[in-house]
Amino acid sequence: MLSQLKLSHLAAGAIAVLVGYTSSVAIIFQAIEAVGASQAQANSWLMALGLGMGLTSLALSLWFRMPVLTAWSTPGAALLAVGLKDVPIEQAVGAFLFCGALLTLTGLTGWFERLARLIPENLANALLAGILFNFGLAAFTALTDDTALIAVMGLSFLAGRLWFARYTILGVLLAGALWAGFAGSFGDMAQLDTSLQLPEAVLPAFSLPVLIGVGLPLYIVTMCSQNMPGVVTLRAAGYRPPVSASLTTTGIATLVFAPFGGFAFNLAAITAAICADPEADDDPQTRYLASAAAGVFYCLVGLGGATVISLFLIAPPELIAGVAGLALLSTIGNSLSQALQNQSGREAALITFMTAVSSISFFGIGAAFWALVIGLVVNHLFNRSIDLSQPAKNTQTEADKNHP
Repeated sequence: MLSQLKLSHLAAGAIAVLVGYTSSVAIIFQAIEAVGASQAQANSWLMALGLGMGLTSLALSLWFRMPVLTAWSTPGAALLAVGLKDVPIEQAVGAFLFCGALLTLTGLTGWFERLARLIPENLANALLAGILFNFGLAAFTALTDDTALIAVMGLSFLAGRLWFARYTILGVLLAGALWAGFAGSFGDMAQLDTSLQLPEAVLPAFSLPVLIGVGLPLYIVTMCSQNMPGVVTLRAAGYRPPVSASLTTTGIATLVFAPFGGFAFNLAAITAAICADPEADDDPQTRYLASAAAGVFYCLVGLGGATVISLFLIAPPELIAGVAGLALLSTIGNSLSQALQNQSGREAALITFMTAVSSISFFGIGAAFWALVIGLVVNHLFNRSIDLSQPAKNTQTEADKNHP
């Protein structure tokens, strides 16, 4: 296995971790603040989340030999930032355990995997393109904020595609970091926190209102807004994801790490797309090494905790936006191409894509879920219309034969 490891695997894994943390770690801090955690408990949360993502990604990638990457529940963290106000941290941990139990049960029963198989390929690709679209767009809108930095990264991207395609994004990251360093775009290095963090467990307490008001919504948004796009990402990349095993694994990880702050783990979508992209490896059979590398980096970030997170936070946001957007360009393009290839399903795919891009949200559930629901309804209506019109066409043909 180590003989197959390439620099592109390490680069893709590192970029996935960079994007995963910087895109949503601020929401984690808000959730920690909402529950009134101490500094030691806050450090424990970051350690638990890093180790939980790292160990589950490493285990699933190596076991199934495909780029299965996990993540914390970002919409879940946003929900906690609002829902945990005035909730004792012990009851919050009880809600985390309840969510973990539901995730584990979902994986063991296998019903979600059967449901995922019903999603047509064109809708899966349209949904993935819609989920990733705003990340790709951010690389271009960042031009107005730091034109020179994004221009340097853009030129590095073009040069990489022409002369060193496999290491394009690594070149973009290095060029962007060097330019930002010379331009003084990084934040105050004095903000680096070099303290060593240790896990701190909180004994759970169970309150029925908190279980229903926090634990159940946390499970729902994690399933709809995270796990479903995660399944779609792997399917669009040509894999048959181990849905039930992944849900069981992330559910058990939630149960283990919940007392330390690991509120919910799930399949990743955006970062998984980076590891499943051909730029991570030309050979789909060995791309799992990119997600395995990401798992190792997640563990290191978890152990390094405060130091690594503070380093991420002082990096210029334009650098992160540029790396993420350029890394996902080929995935967005390929997904759109596959989604719109079949003319009969083009309308449903386009509606799915536009709904996902819209960022709408109802009942605390994000656009990815509603895009899939609306797309499936439209796809069913169009297919039903075609099926109903087909017999009439055949009948008319027979009539023409009988009455020339």
